[in-house]
Amino acid sequence: MAKEFRLPDLGEGIHEGEVLAVKVRAGQQVKEDDVILEVETDKAAVELPSPFTDVVTDVRVGPGDVVHVGDVLMVFGGPGDGASVGETELAAGHPSPVPTAGAQQRVGGPAVEKLVEPPAVTRGEGPVPAAPSTRRLARELGVDLHSVTPTGPGGRVTSDDVRAHAGQRQGEQVADAVVKGSEPVDRSEGTGAQATAGAPSQVAYDGADEVERVPLRSVRRATARHMALAWSQIPHVTTQDLVDITELESLRQRYKDEVRDRGGALTLTAFVVKALAHALKEFPKFNASLDTGADEIVLKKVYHIGVAVDTERGLLVPTLRHVDRKSVVELALELKTLADRAREGRATVEELQGSTMTITNVGAIGGTGFTPIINYPEVAILGFAQARVQPVAVAADPGAGTEVLGKGYEFVPRLMMPIVLAFDHRVNDGAEAQRFLNAVIAQLENPERLLMGL
Repeated sequence: MAKEFRLPDLGEGIHEGEVLAVKVRAGQQVKEDDVILEVETDKAAVELPSPFTDVVTDVRVGPGDVVHVGDVLMVFGGPGDGASVGETELAAGHPSPVPTAGAQQRVGGPAVEKLVEPPAVTRGEGPVPAAPSTRRLARELGVDLHSVTPTGPGGRVTSDDVRAHAGQRQGEQVADAVVKGSEPVDRSEGTGAQATAGAPSQVAYDGADEVERVPLRSVRRATARHMALAWSQIPHVTTQDLVDITELESLRQRYKDEVRDRGGALTLTAFVVKALAHALKEFPKFNASLDTGADEIVLKKVYHIGVAVDTERGLLVPTLRHVDRKSVVELALELKTLADRAREGRATVEELQGSTMTITNVGAIGGTGFTPIINYPEVAILGFAQARVQPVAVAADPGAGTEVLGKGYEFVPRLMMPIVLAFDHRVNDGAEAQRFLNAVIAQLENPERLLMGL
């Protein structure tokens, strides 16, 4: 009897993936748990194992295909009327019909195992099936779950459903505010980027033979949606400064080889992560989210720092957890492992979630400054650019009078690094943001205090 293998539910908010590689061919005998497909989602690349020991009779996807949860990827076994409902849905990671109201059923083959809720029958005024994290997101965005079109199994509303609805609603509000007589706004659905901005979904250009269209997929597509949402929901304000990392760089150079021998990389980022943890404890409103539905600032008691990593697939943000409990060396070791996994496409969904604040570093590439976008629903992001040796005026005699510019000073070479803080102006004001940035700078300019935890 033929048995279908469908794309399983790979995690919260993941509805589709792009096939990277097909590991088997029609007519091939495979064993249970043999890797048969490699699929890339907007969060990570995953290998899908076979749920059967059987012969592959039909391969229905190829590299580059975009598949959705529940799509048939392969068929196993001989021709027939097809697998029974239980067999097919077991392979798919989807529930069989649940006869008892309110009951839960454990389903899933080797590829996935989870508890699923019975399918929703109606969508009236009763509770809407959704995970607690999805409900929290809906409150933060001011979204009524009853108005959201569900795409999850059994009529379940997912986090992506809420974000898409919030982006579409924002686009409609922008369109409604257009002055009468101006160009009409296309409200077509799409990546969420144009829905949020109220921009047309089609781009007209006369030189049709002079352009190339590239599909917006996987990480880039998810980035487009997330950045559009963050920019539309958060009133960004940016403050910038310079930090003298001369002593810090000297310390880093002294110990980098020893850390490298232990399998890590003593980068400047590891020190910044540690300095950030100190500052967040002093200024907790930067380690927070805004619950707009409840009119509350959610102060988080853990310090999980997301670190933006440049990869061939796009920008990924693995999370360093409980950074306040770890030494700089421990952070350097863990950061290298996470960054390598992200670049190699091996990062798990869990490793790319859960940050309470994010840092981003373009210094390895260059630049003197930039304006980063906050990683929603966080309320701040810290960025730094390339450090350069610059002449800095210092008091030749700290006890002497220096009332007149140029007298009592001397210029010395110092390694100065641009640092920038983007923050949510609904939660923090400019003065507090500068104090927070000053606290980070103070830690970086005094590495001994940083390492001592003072």
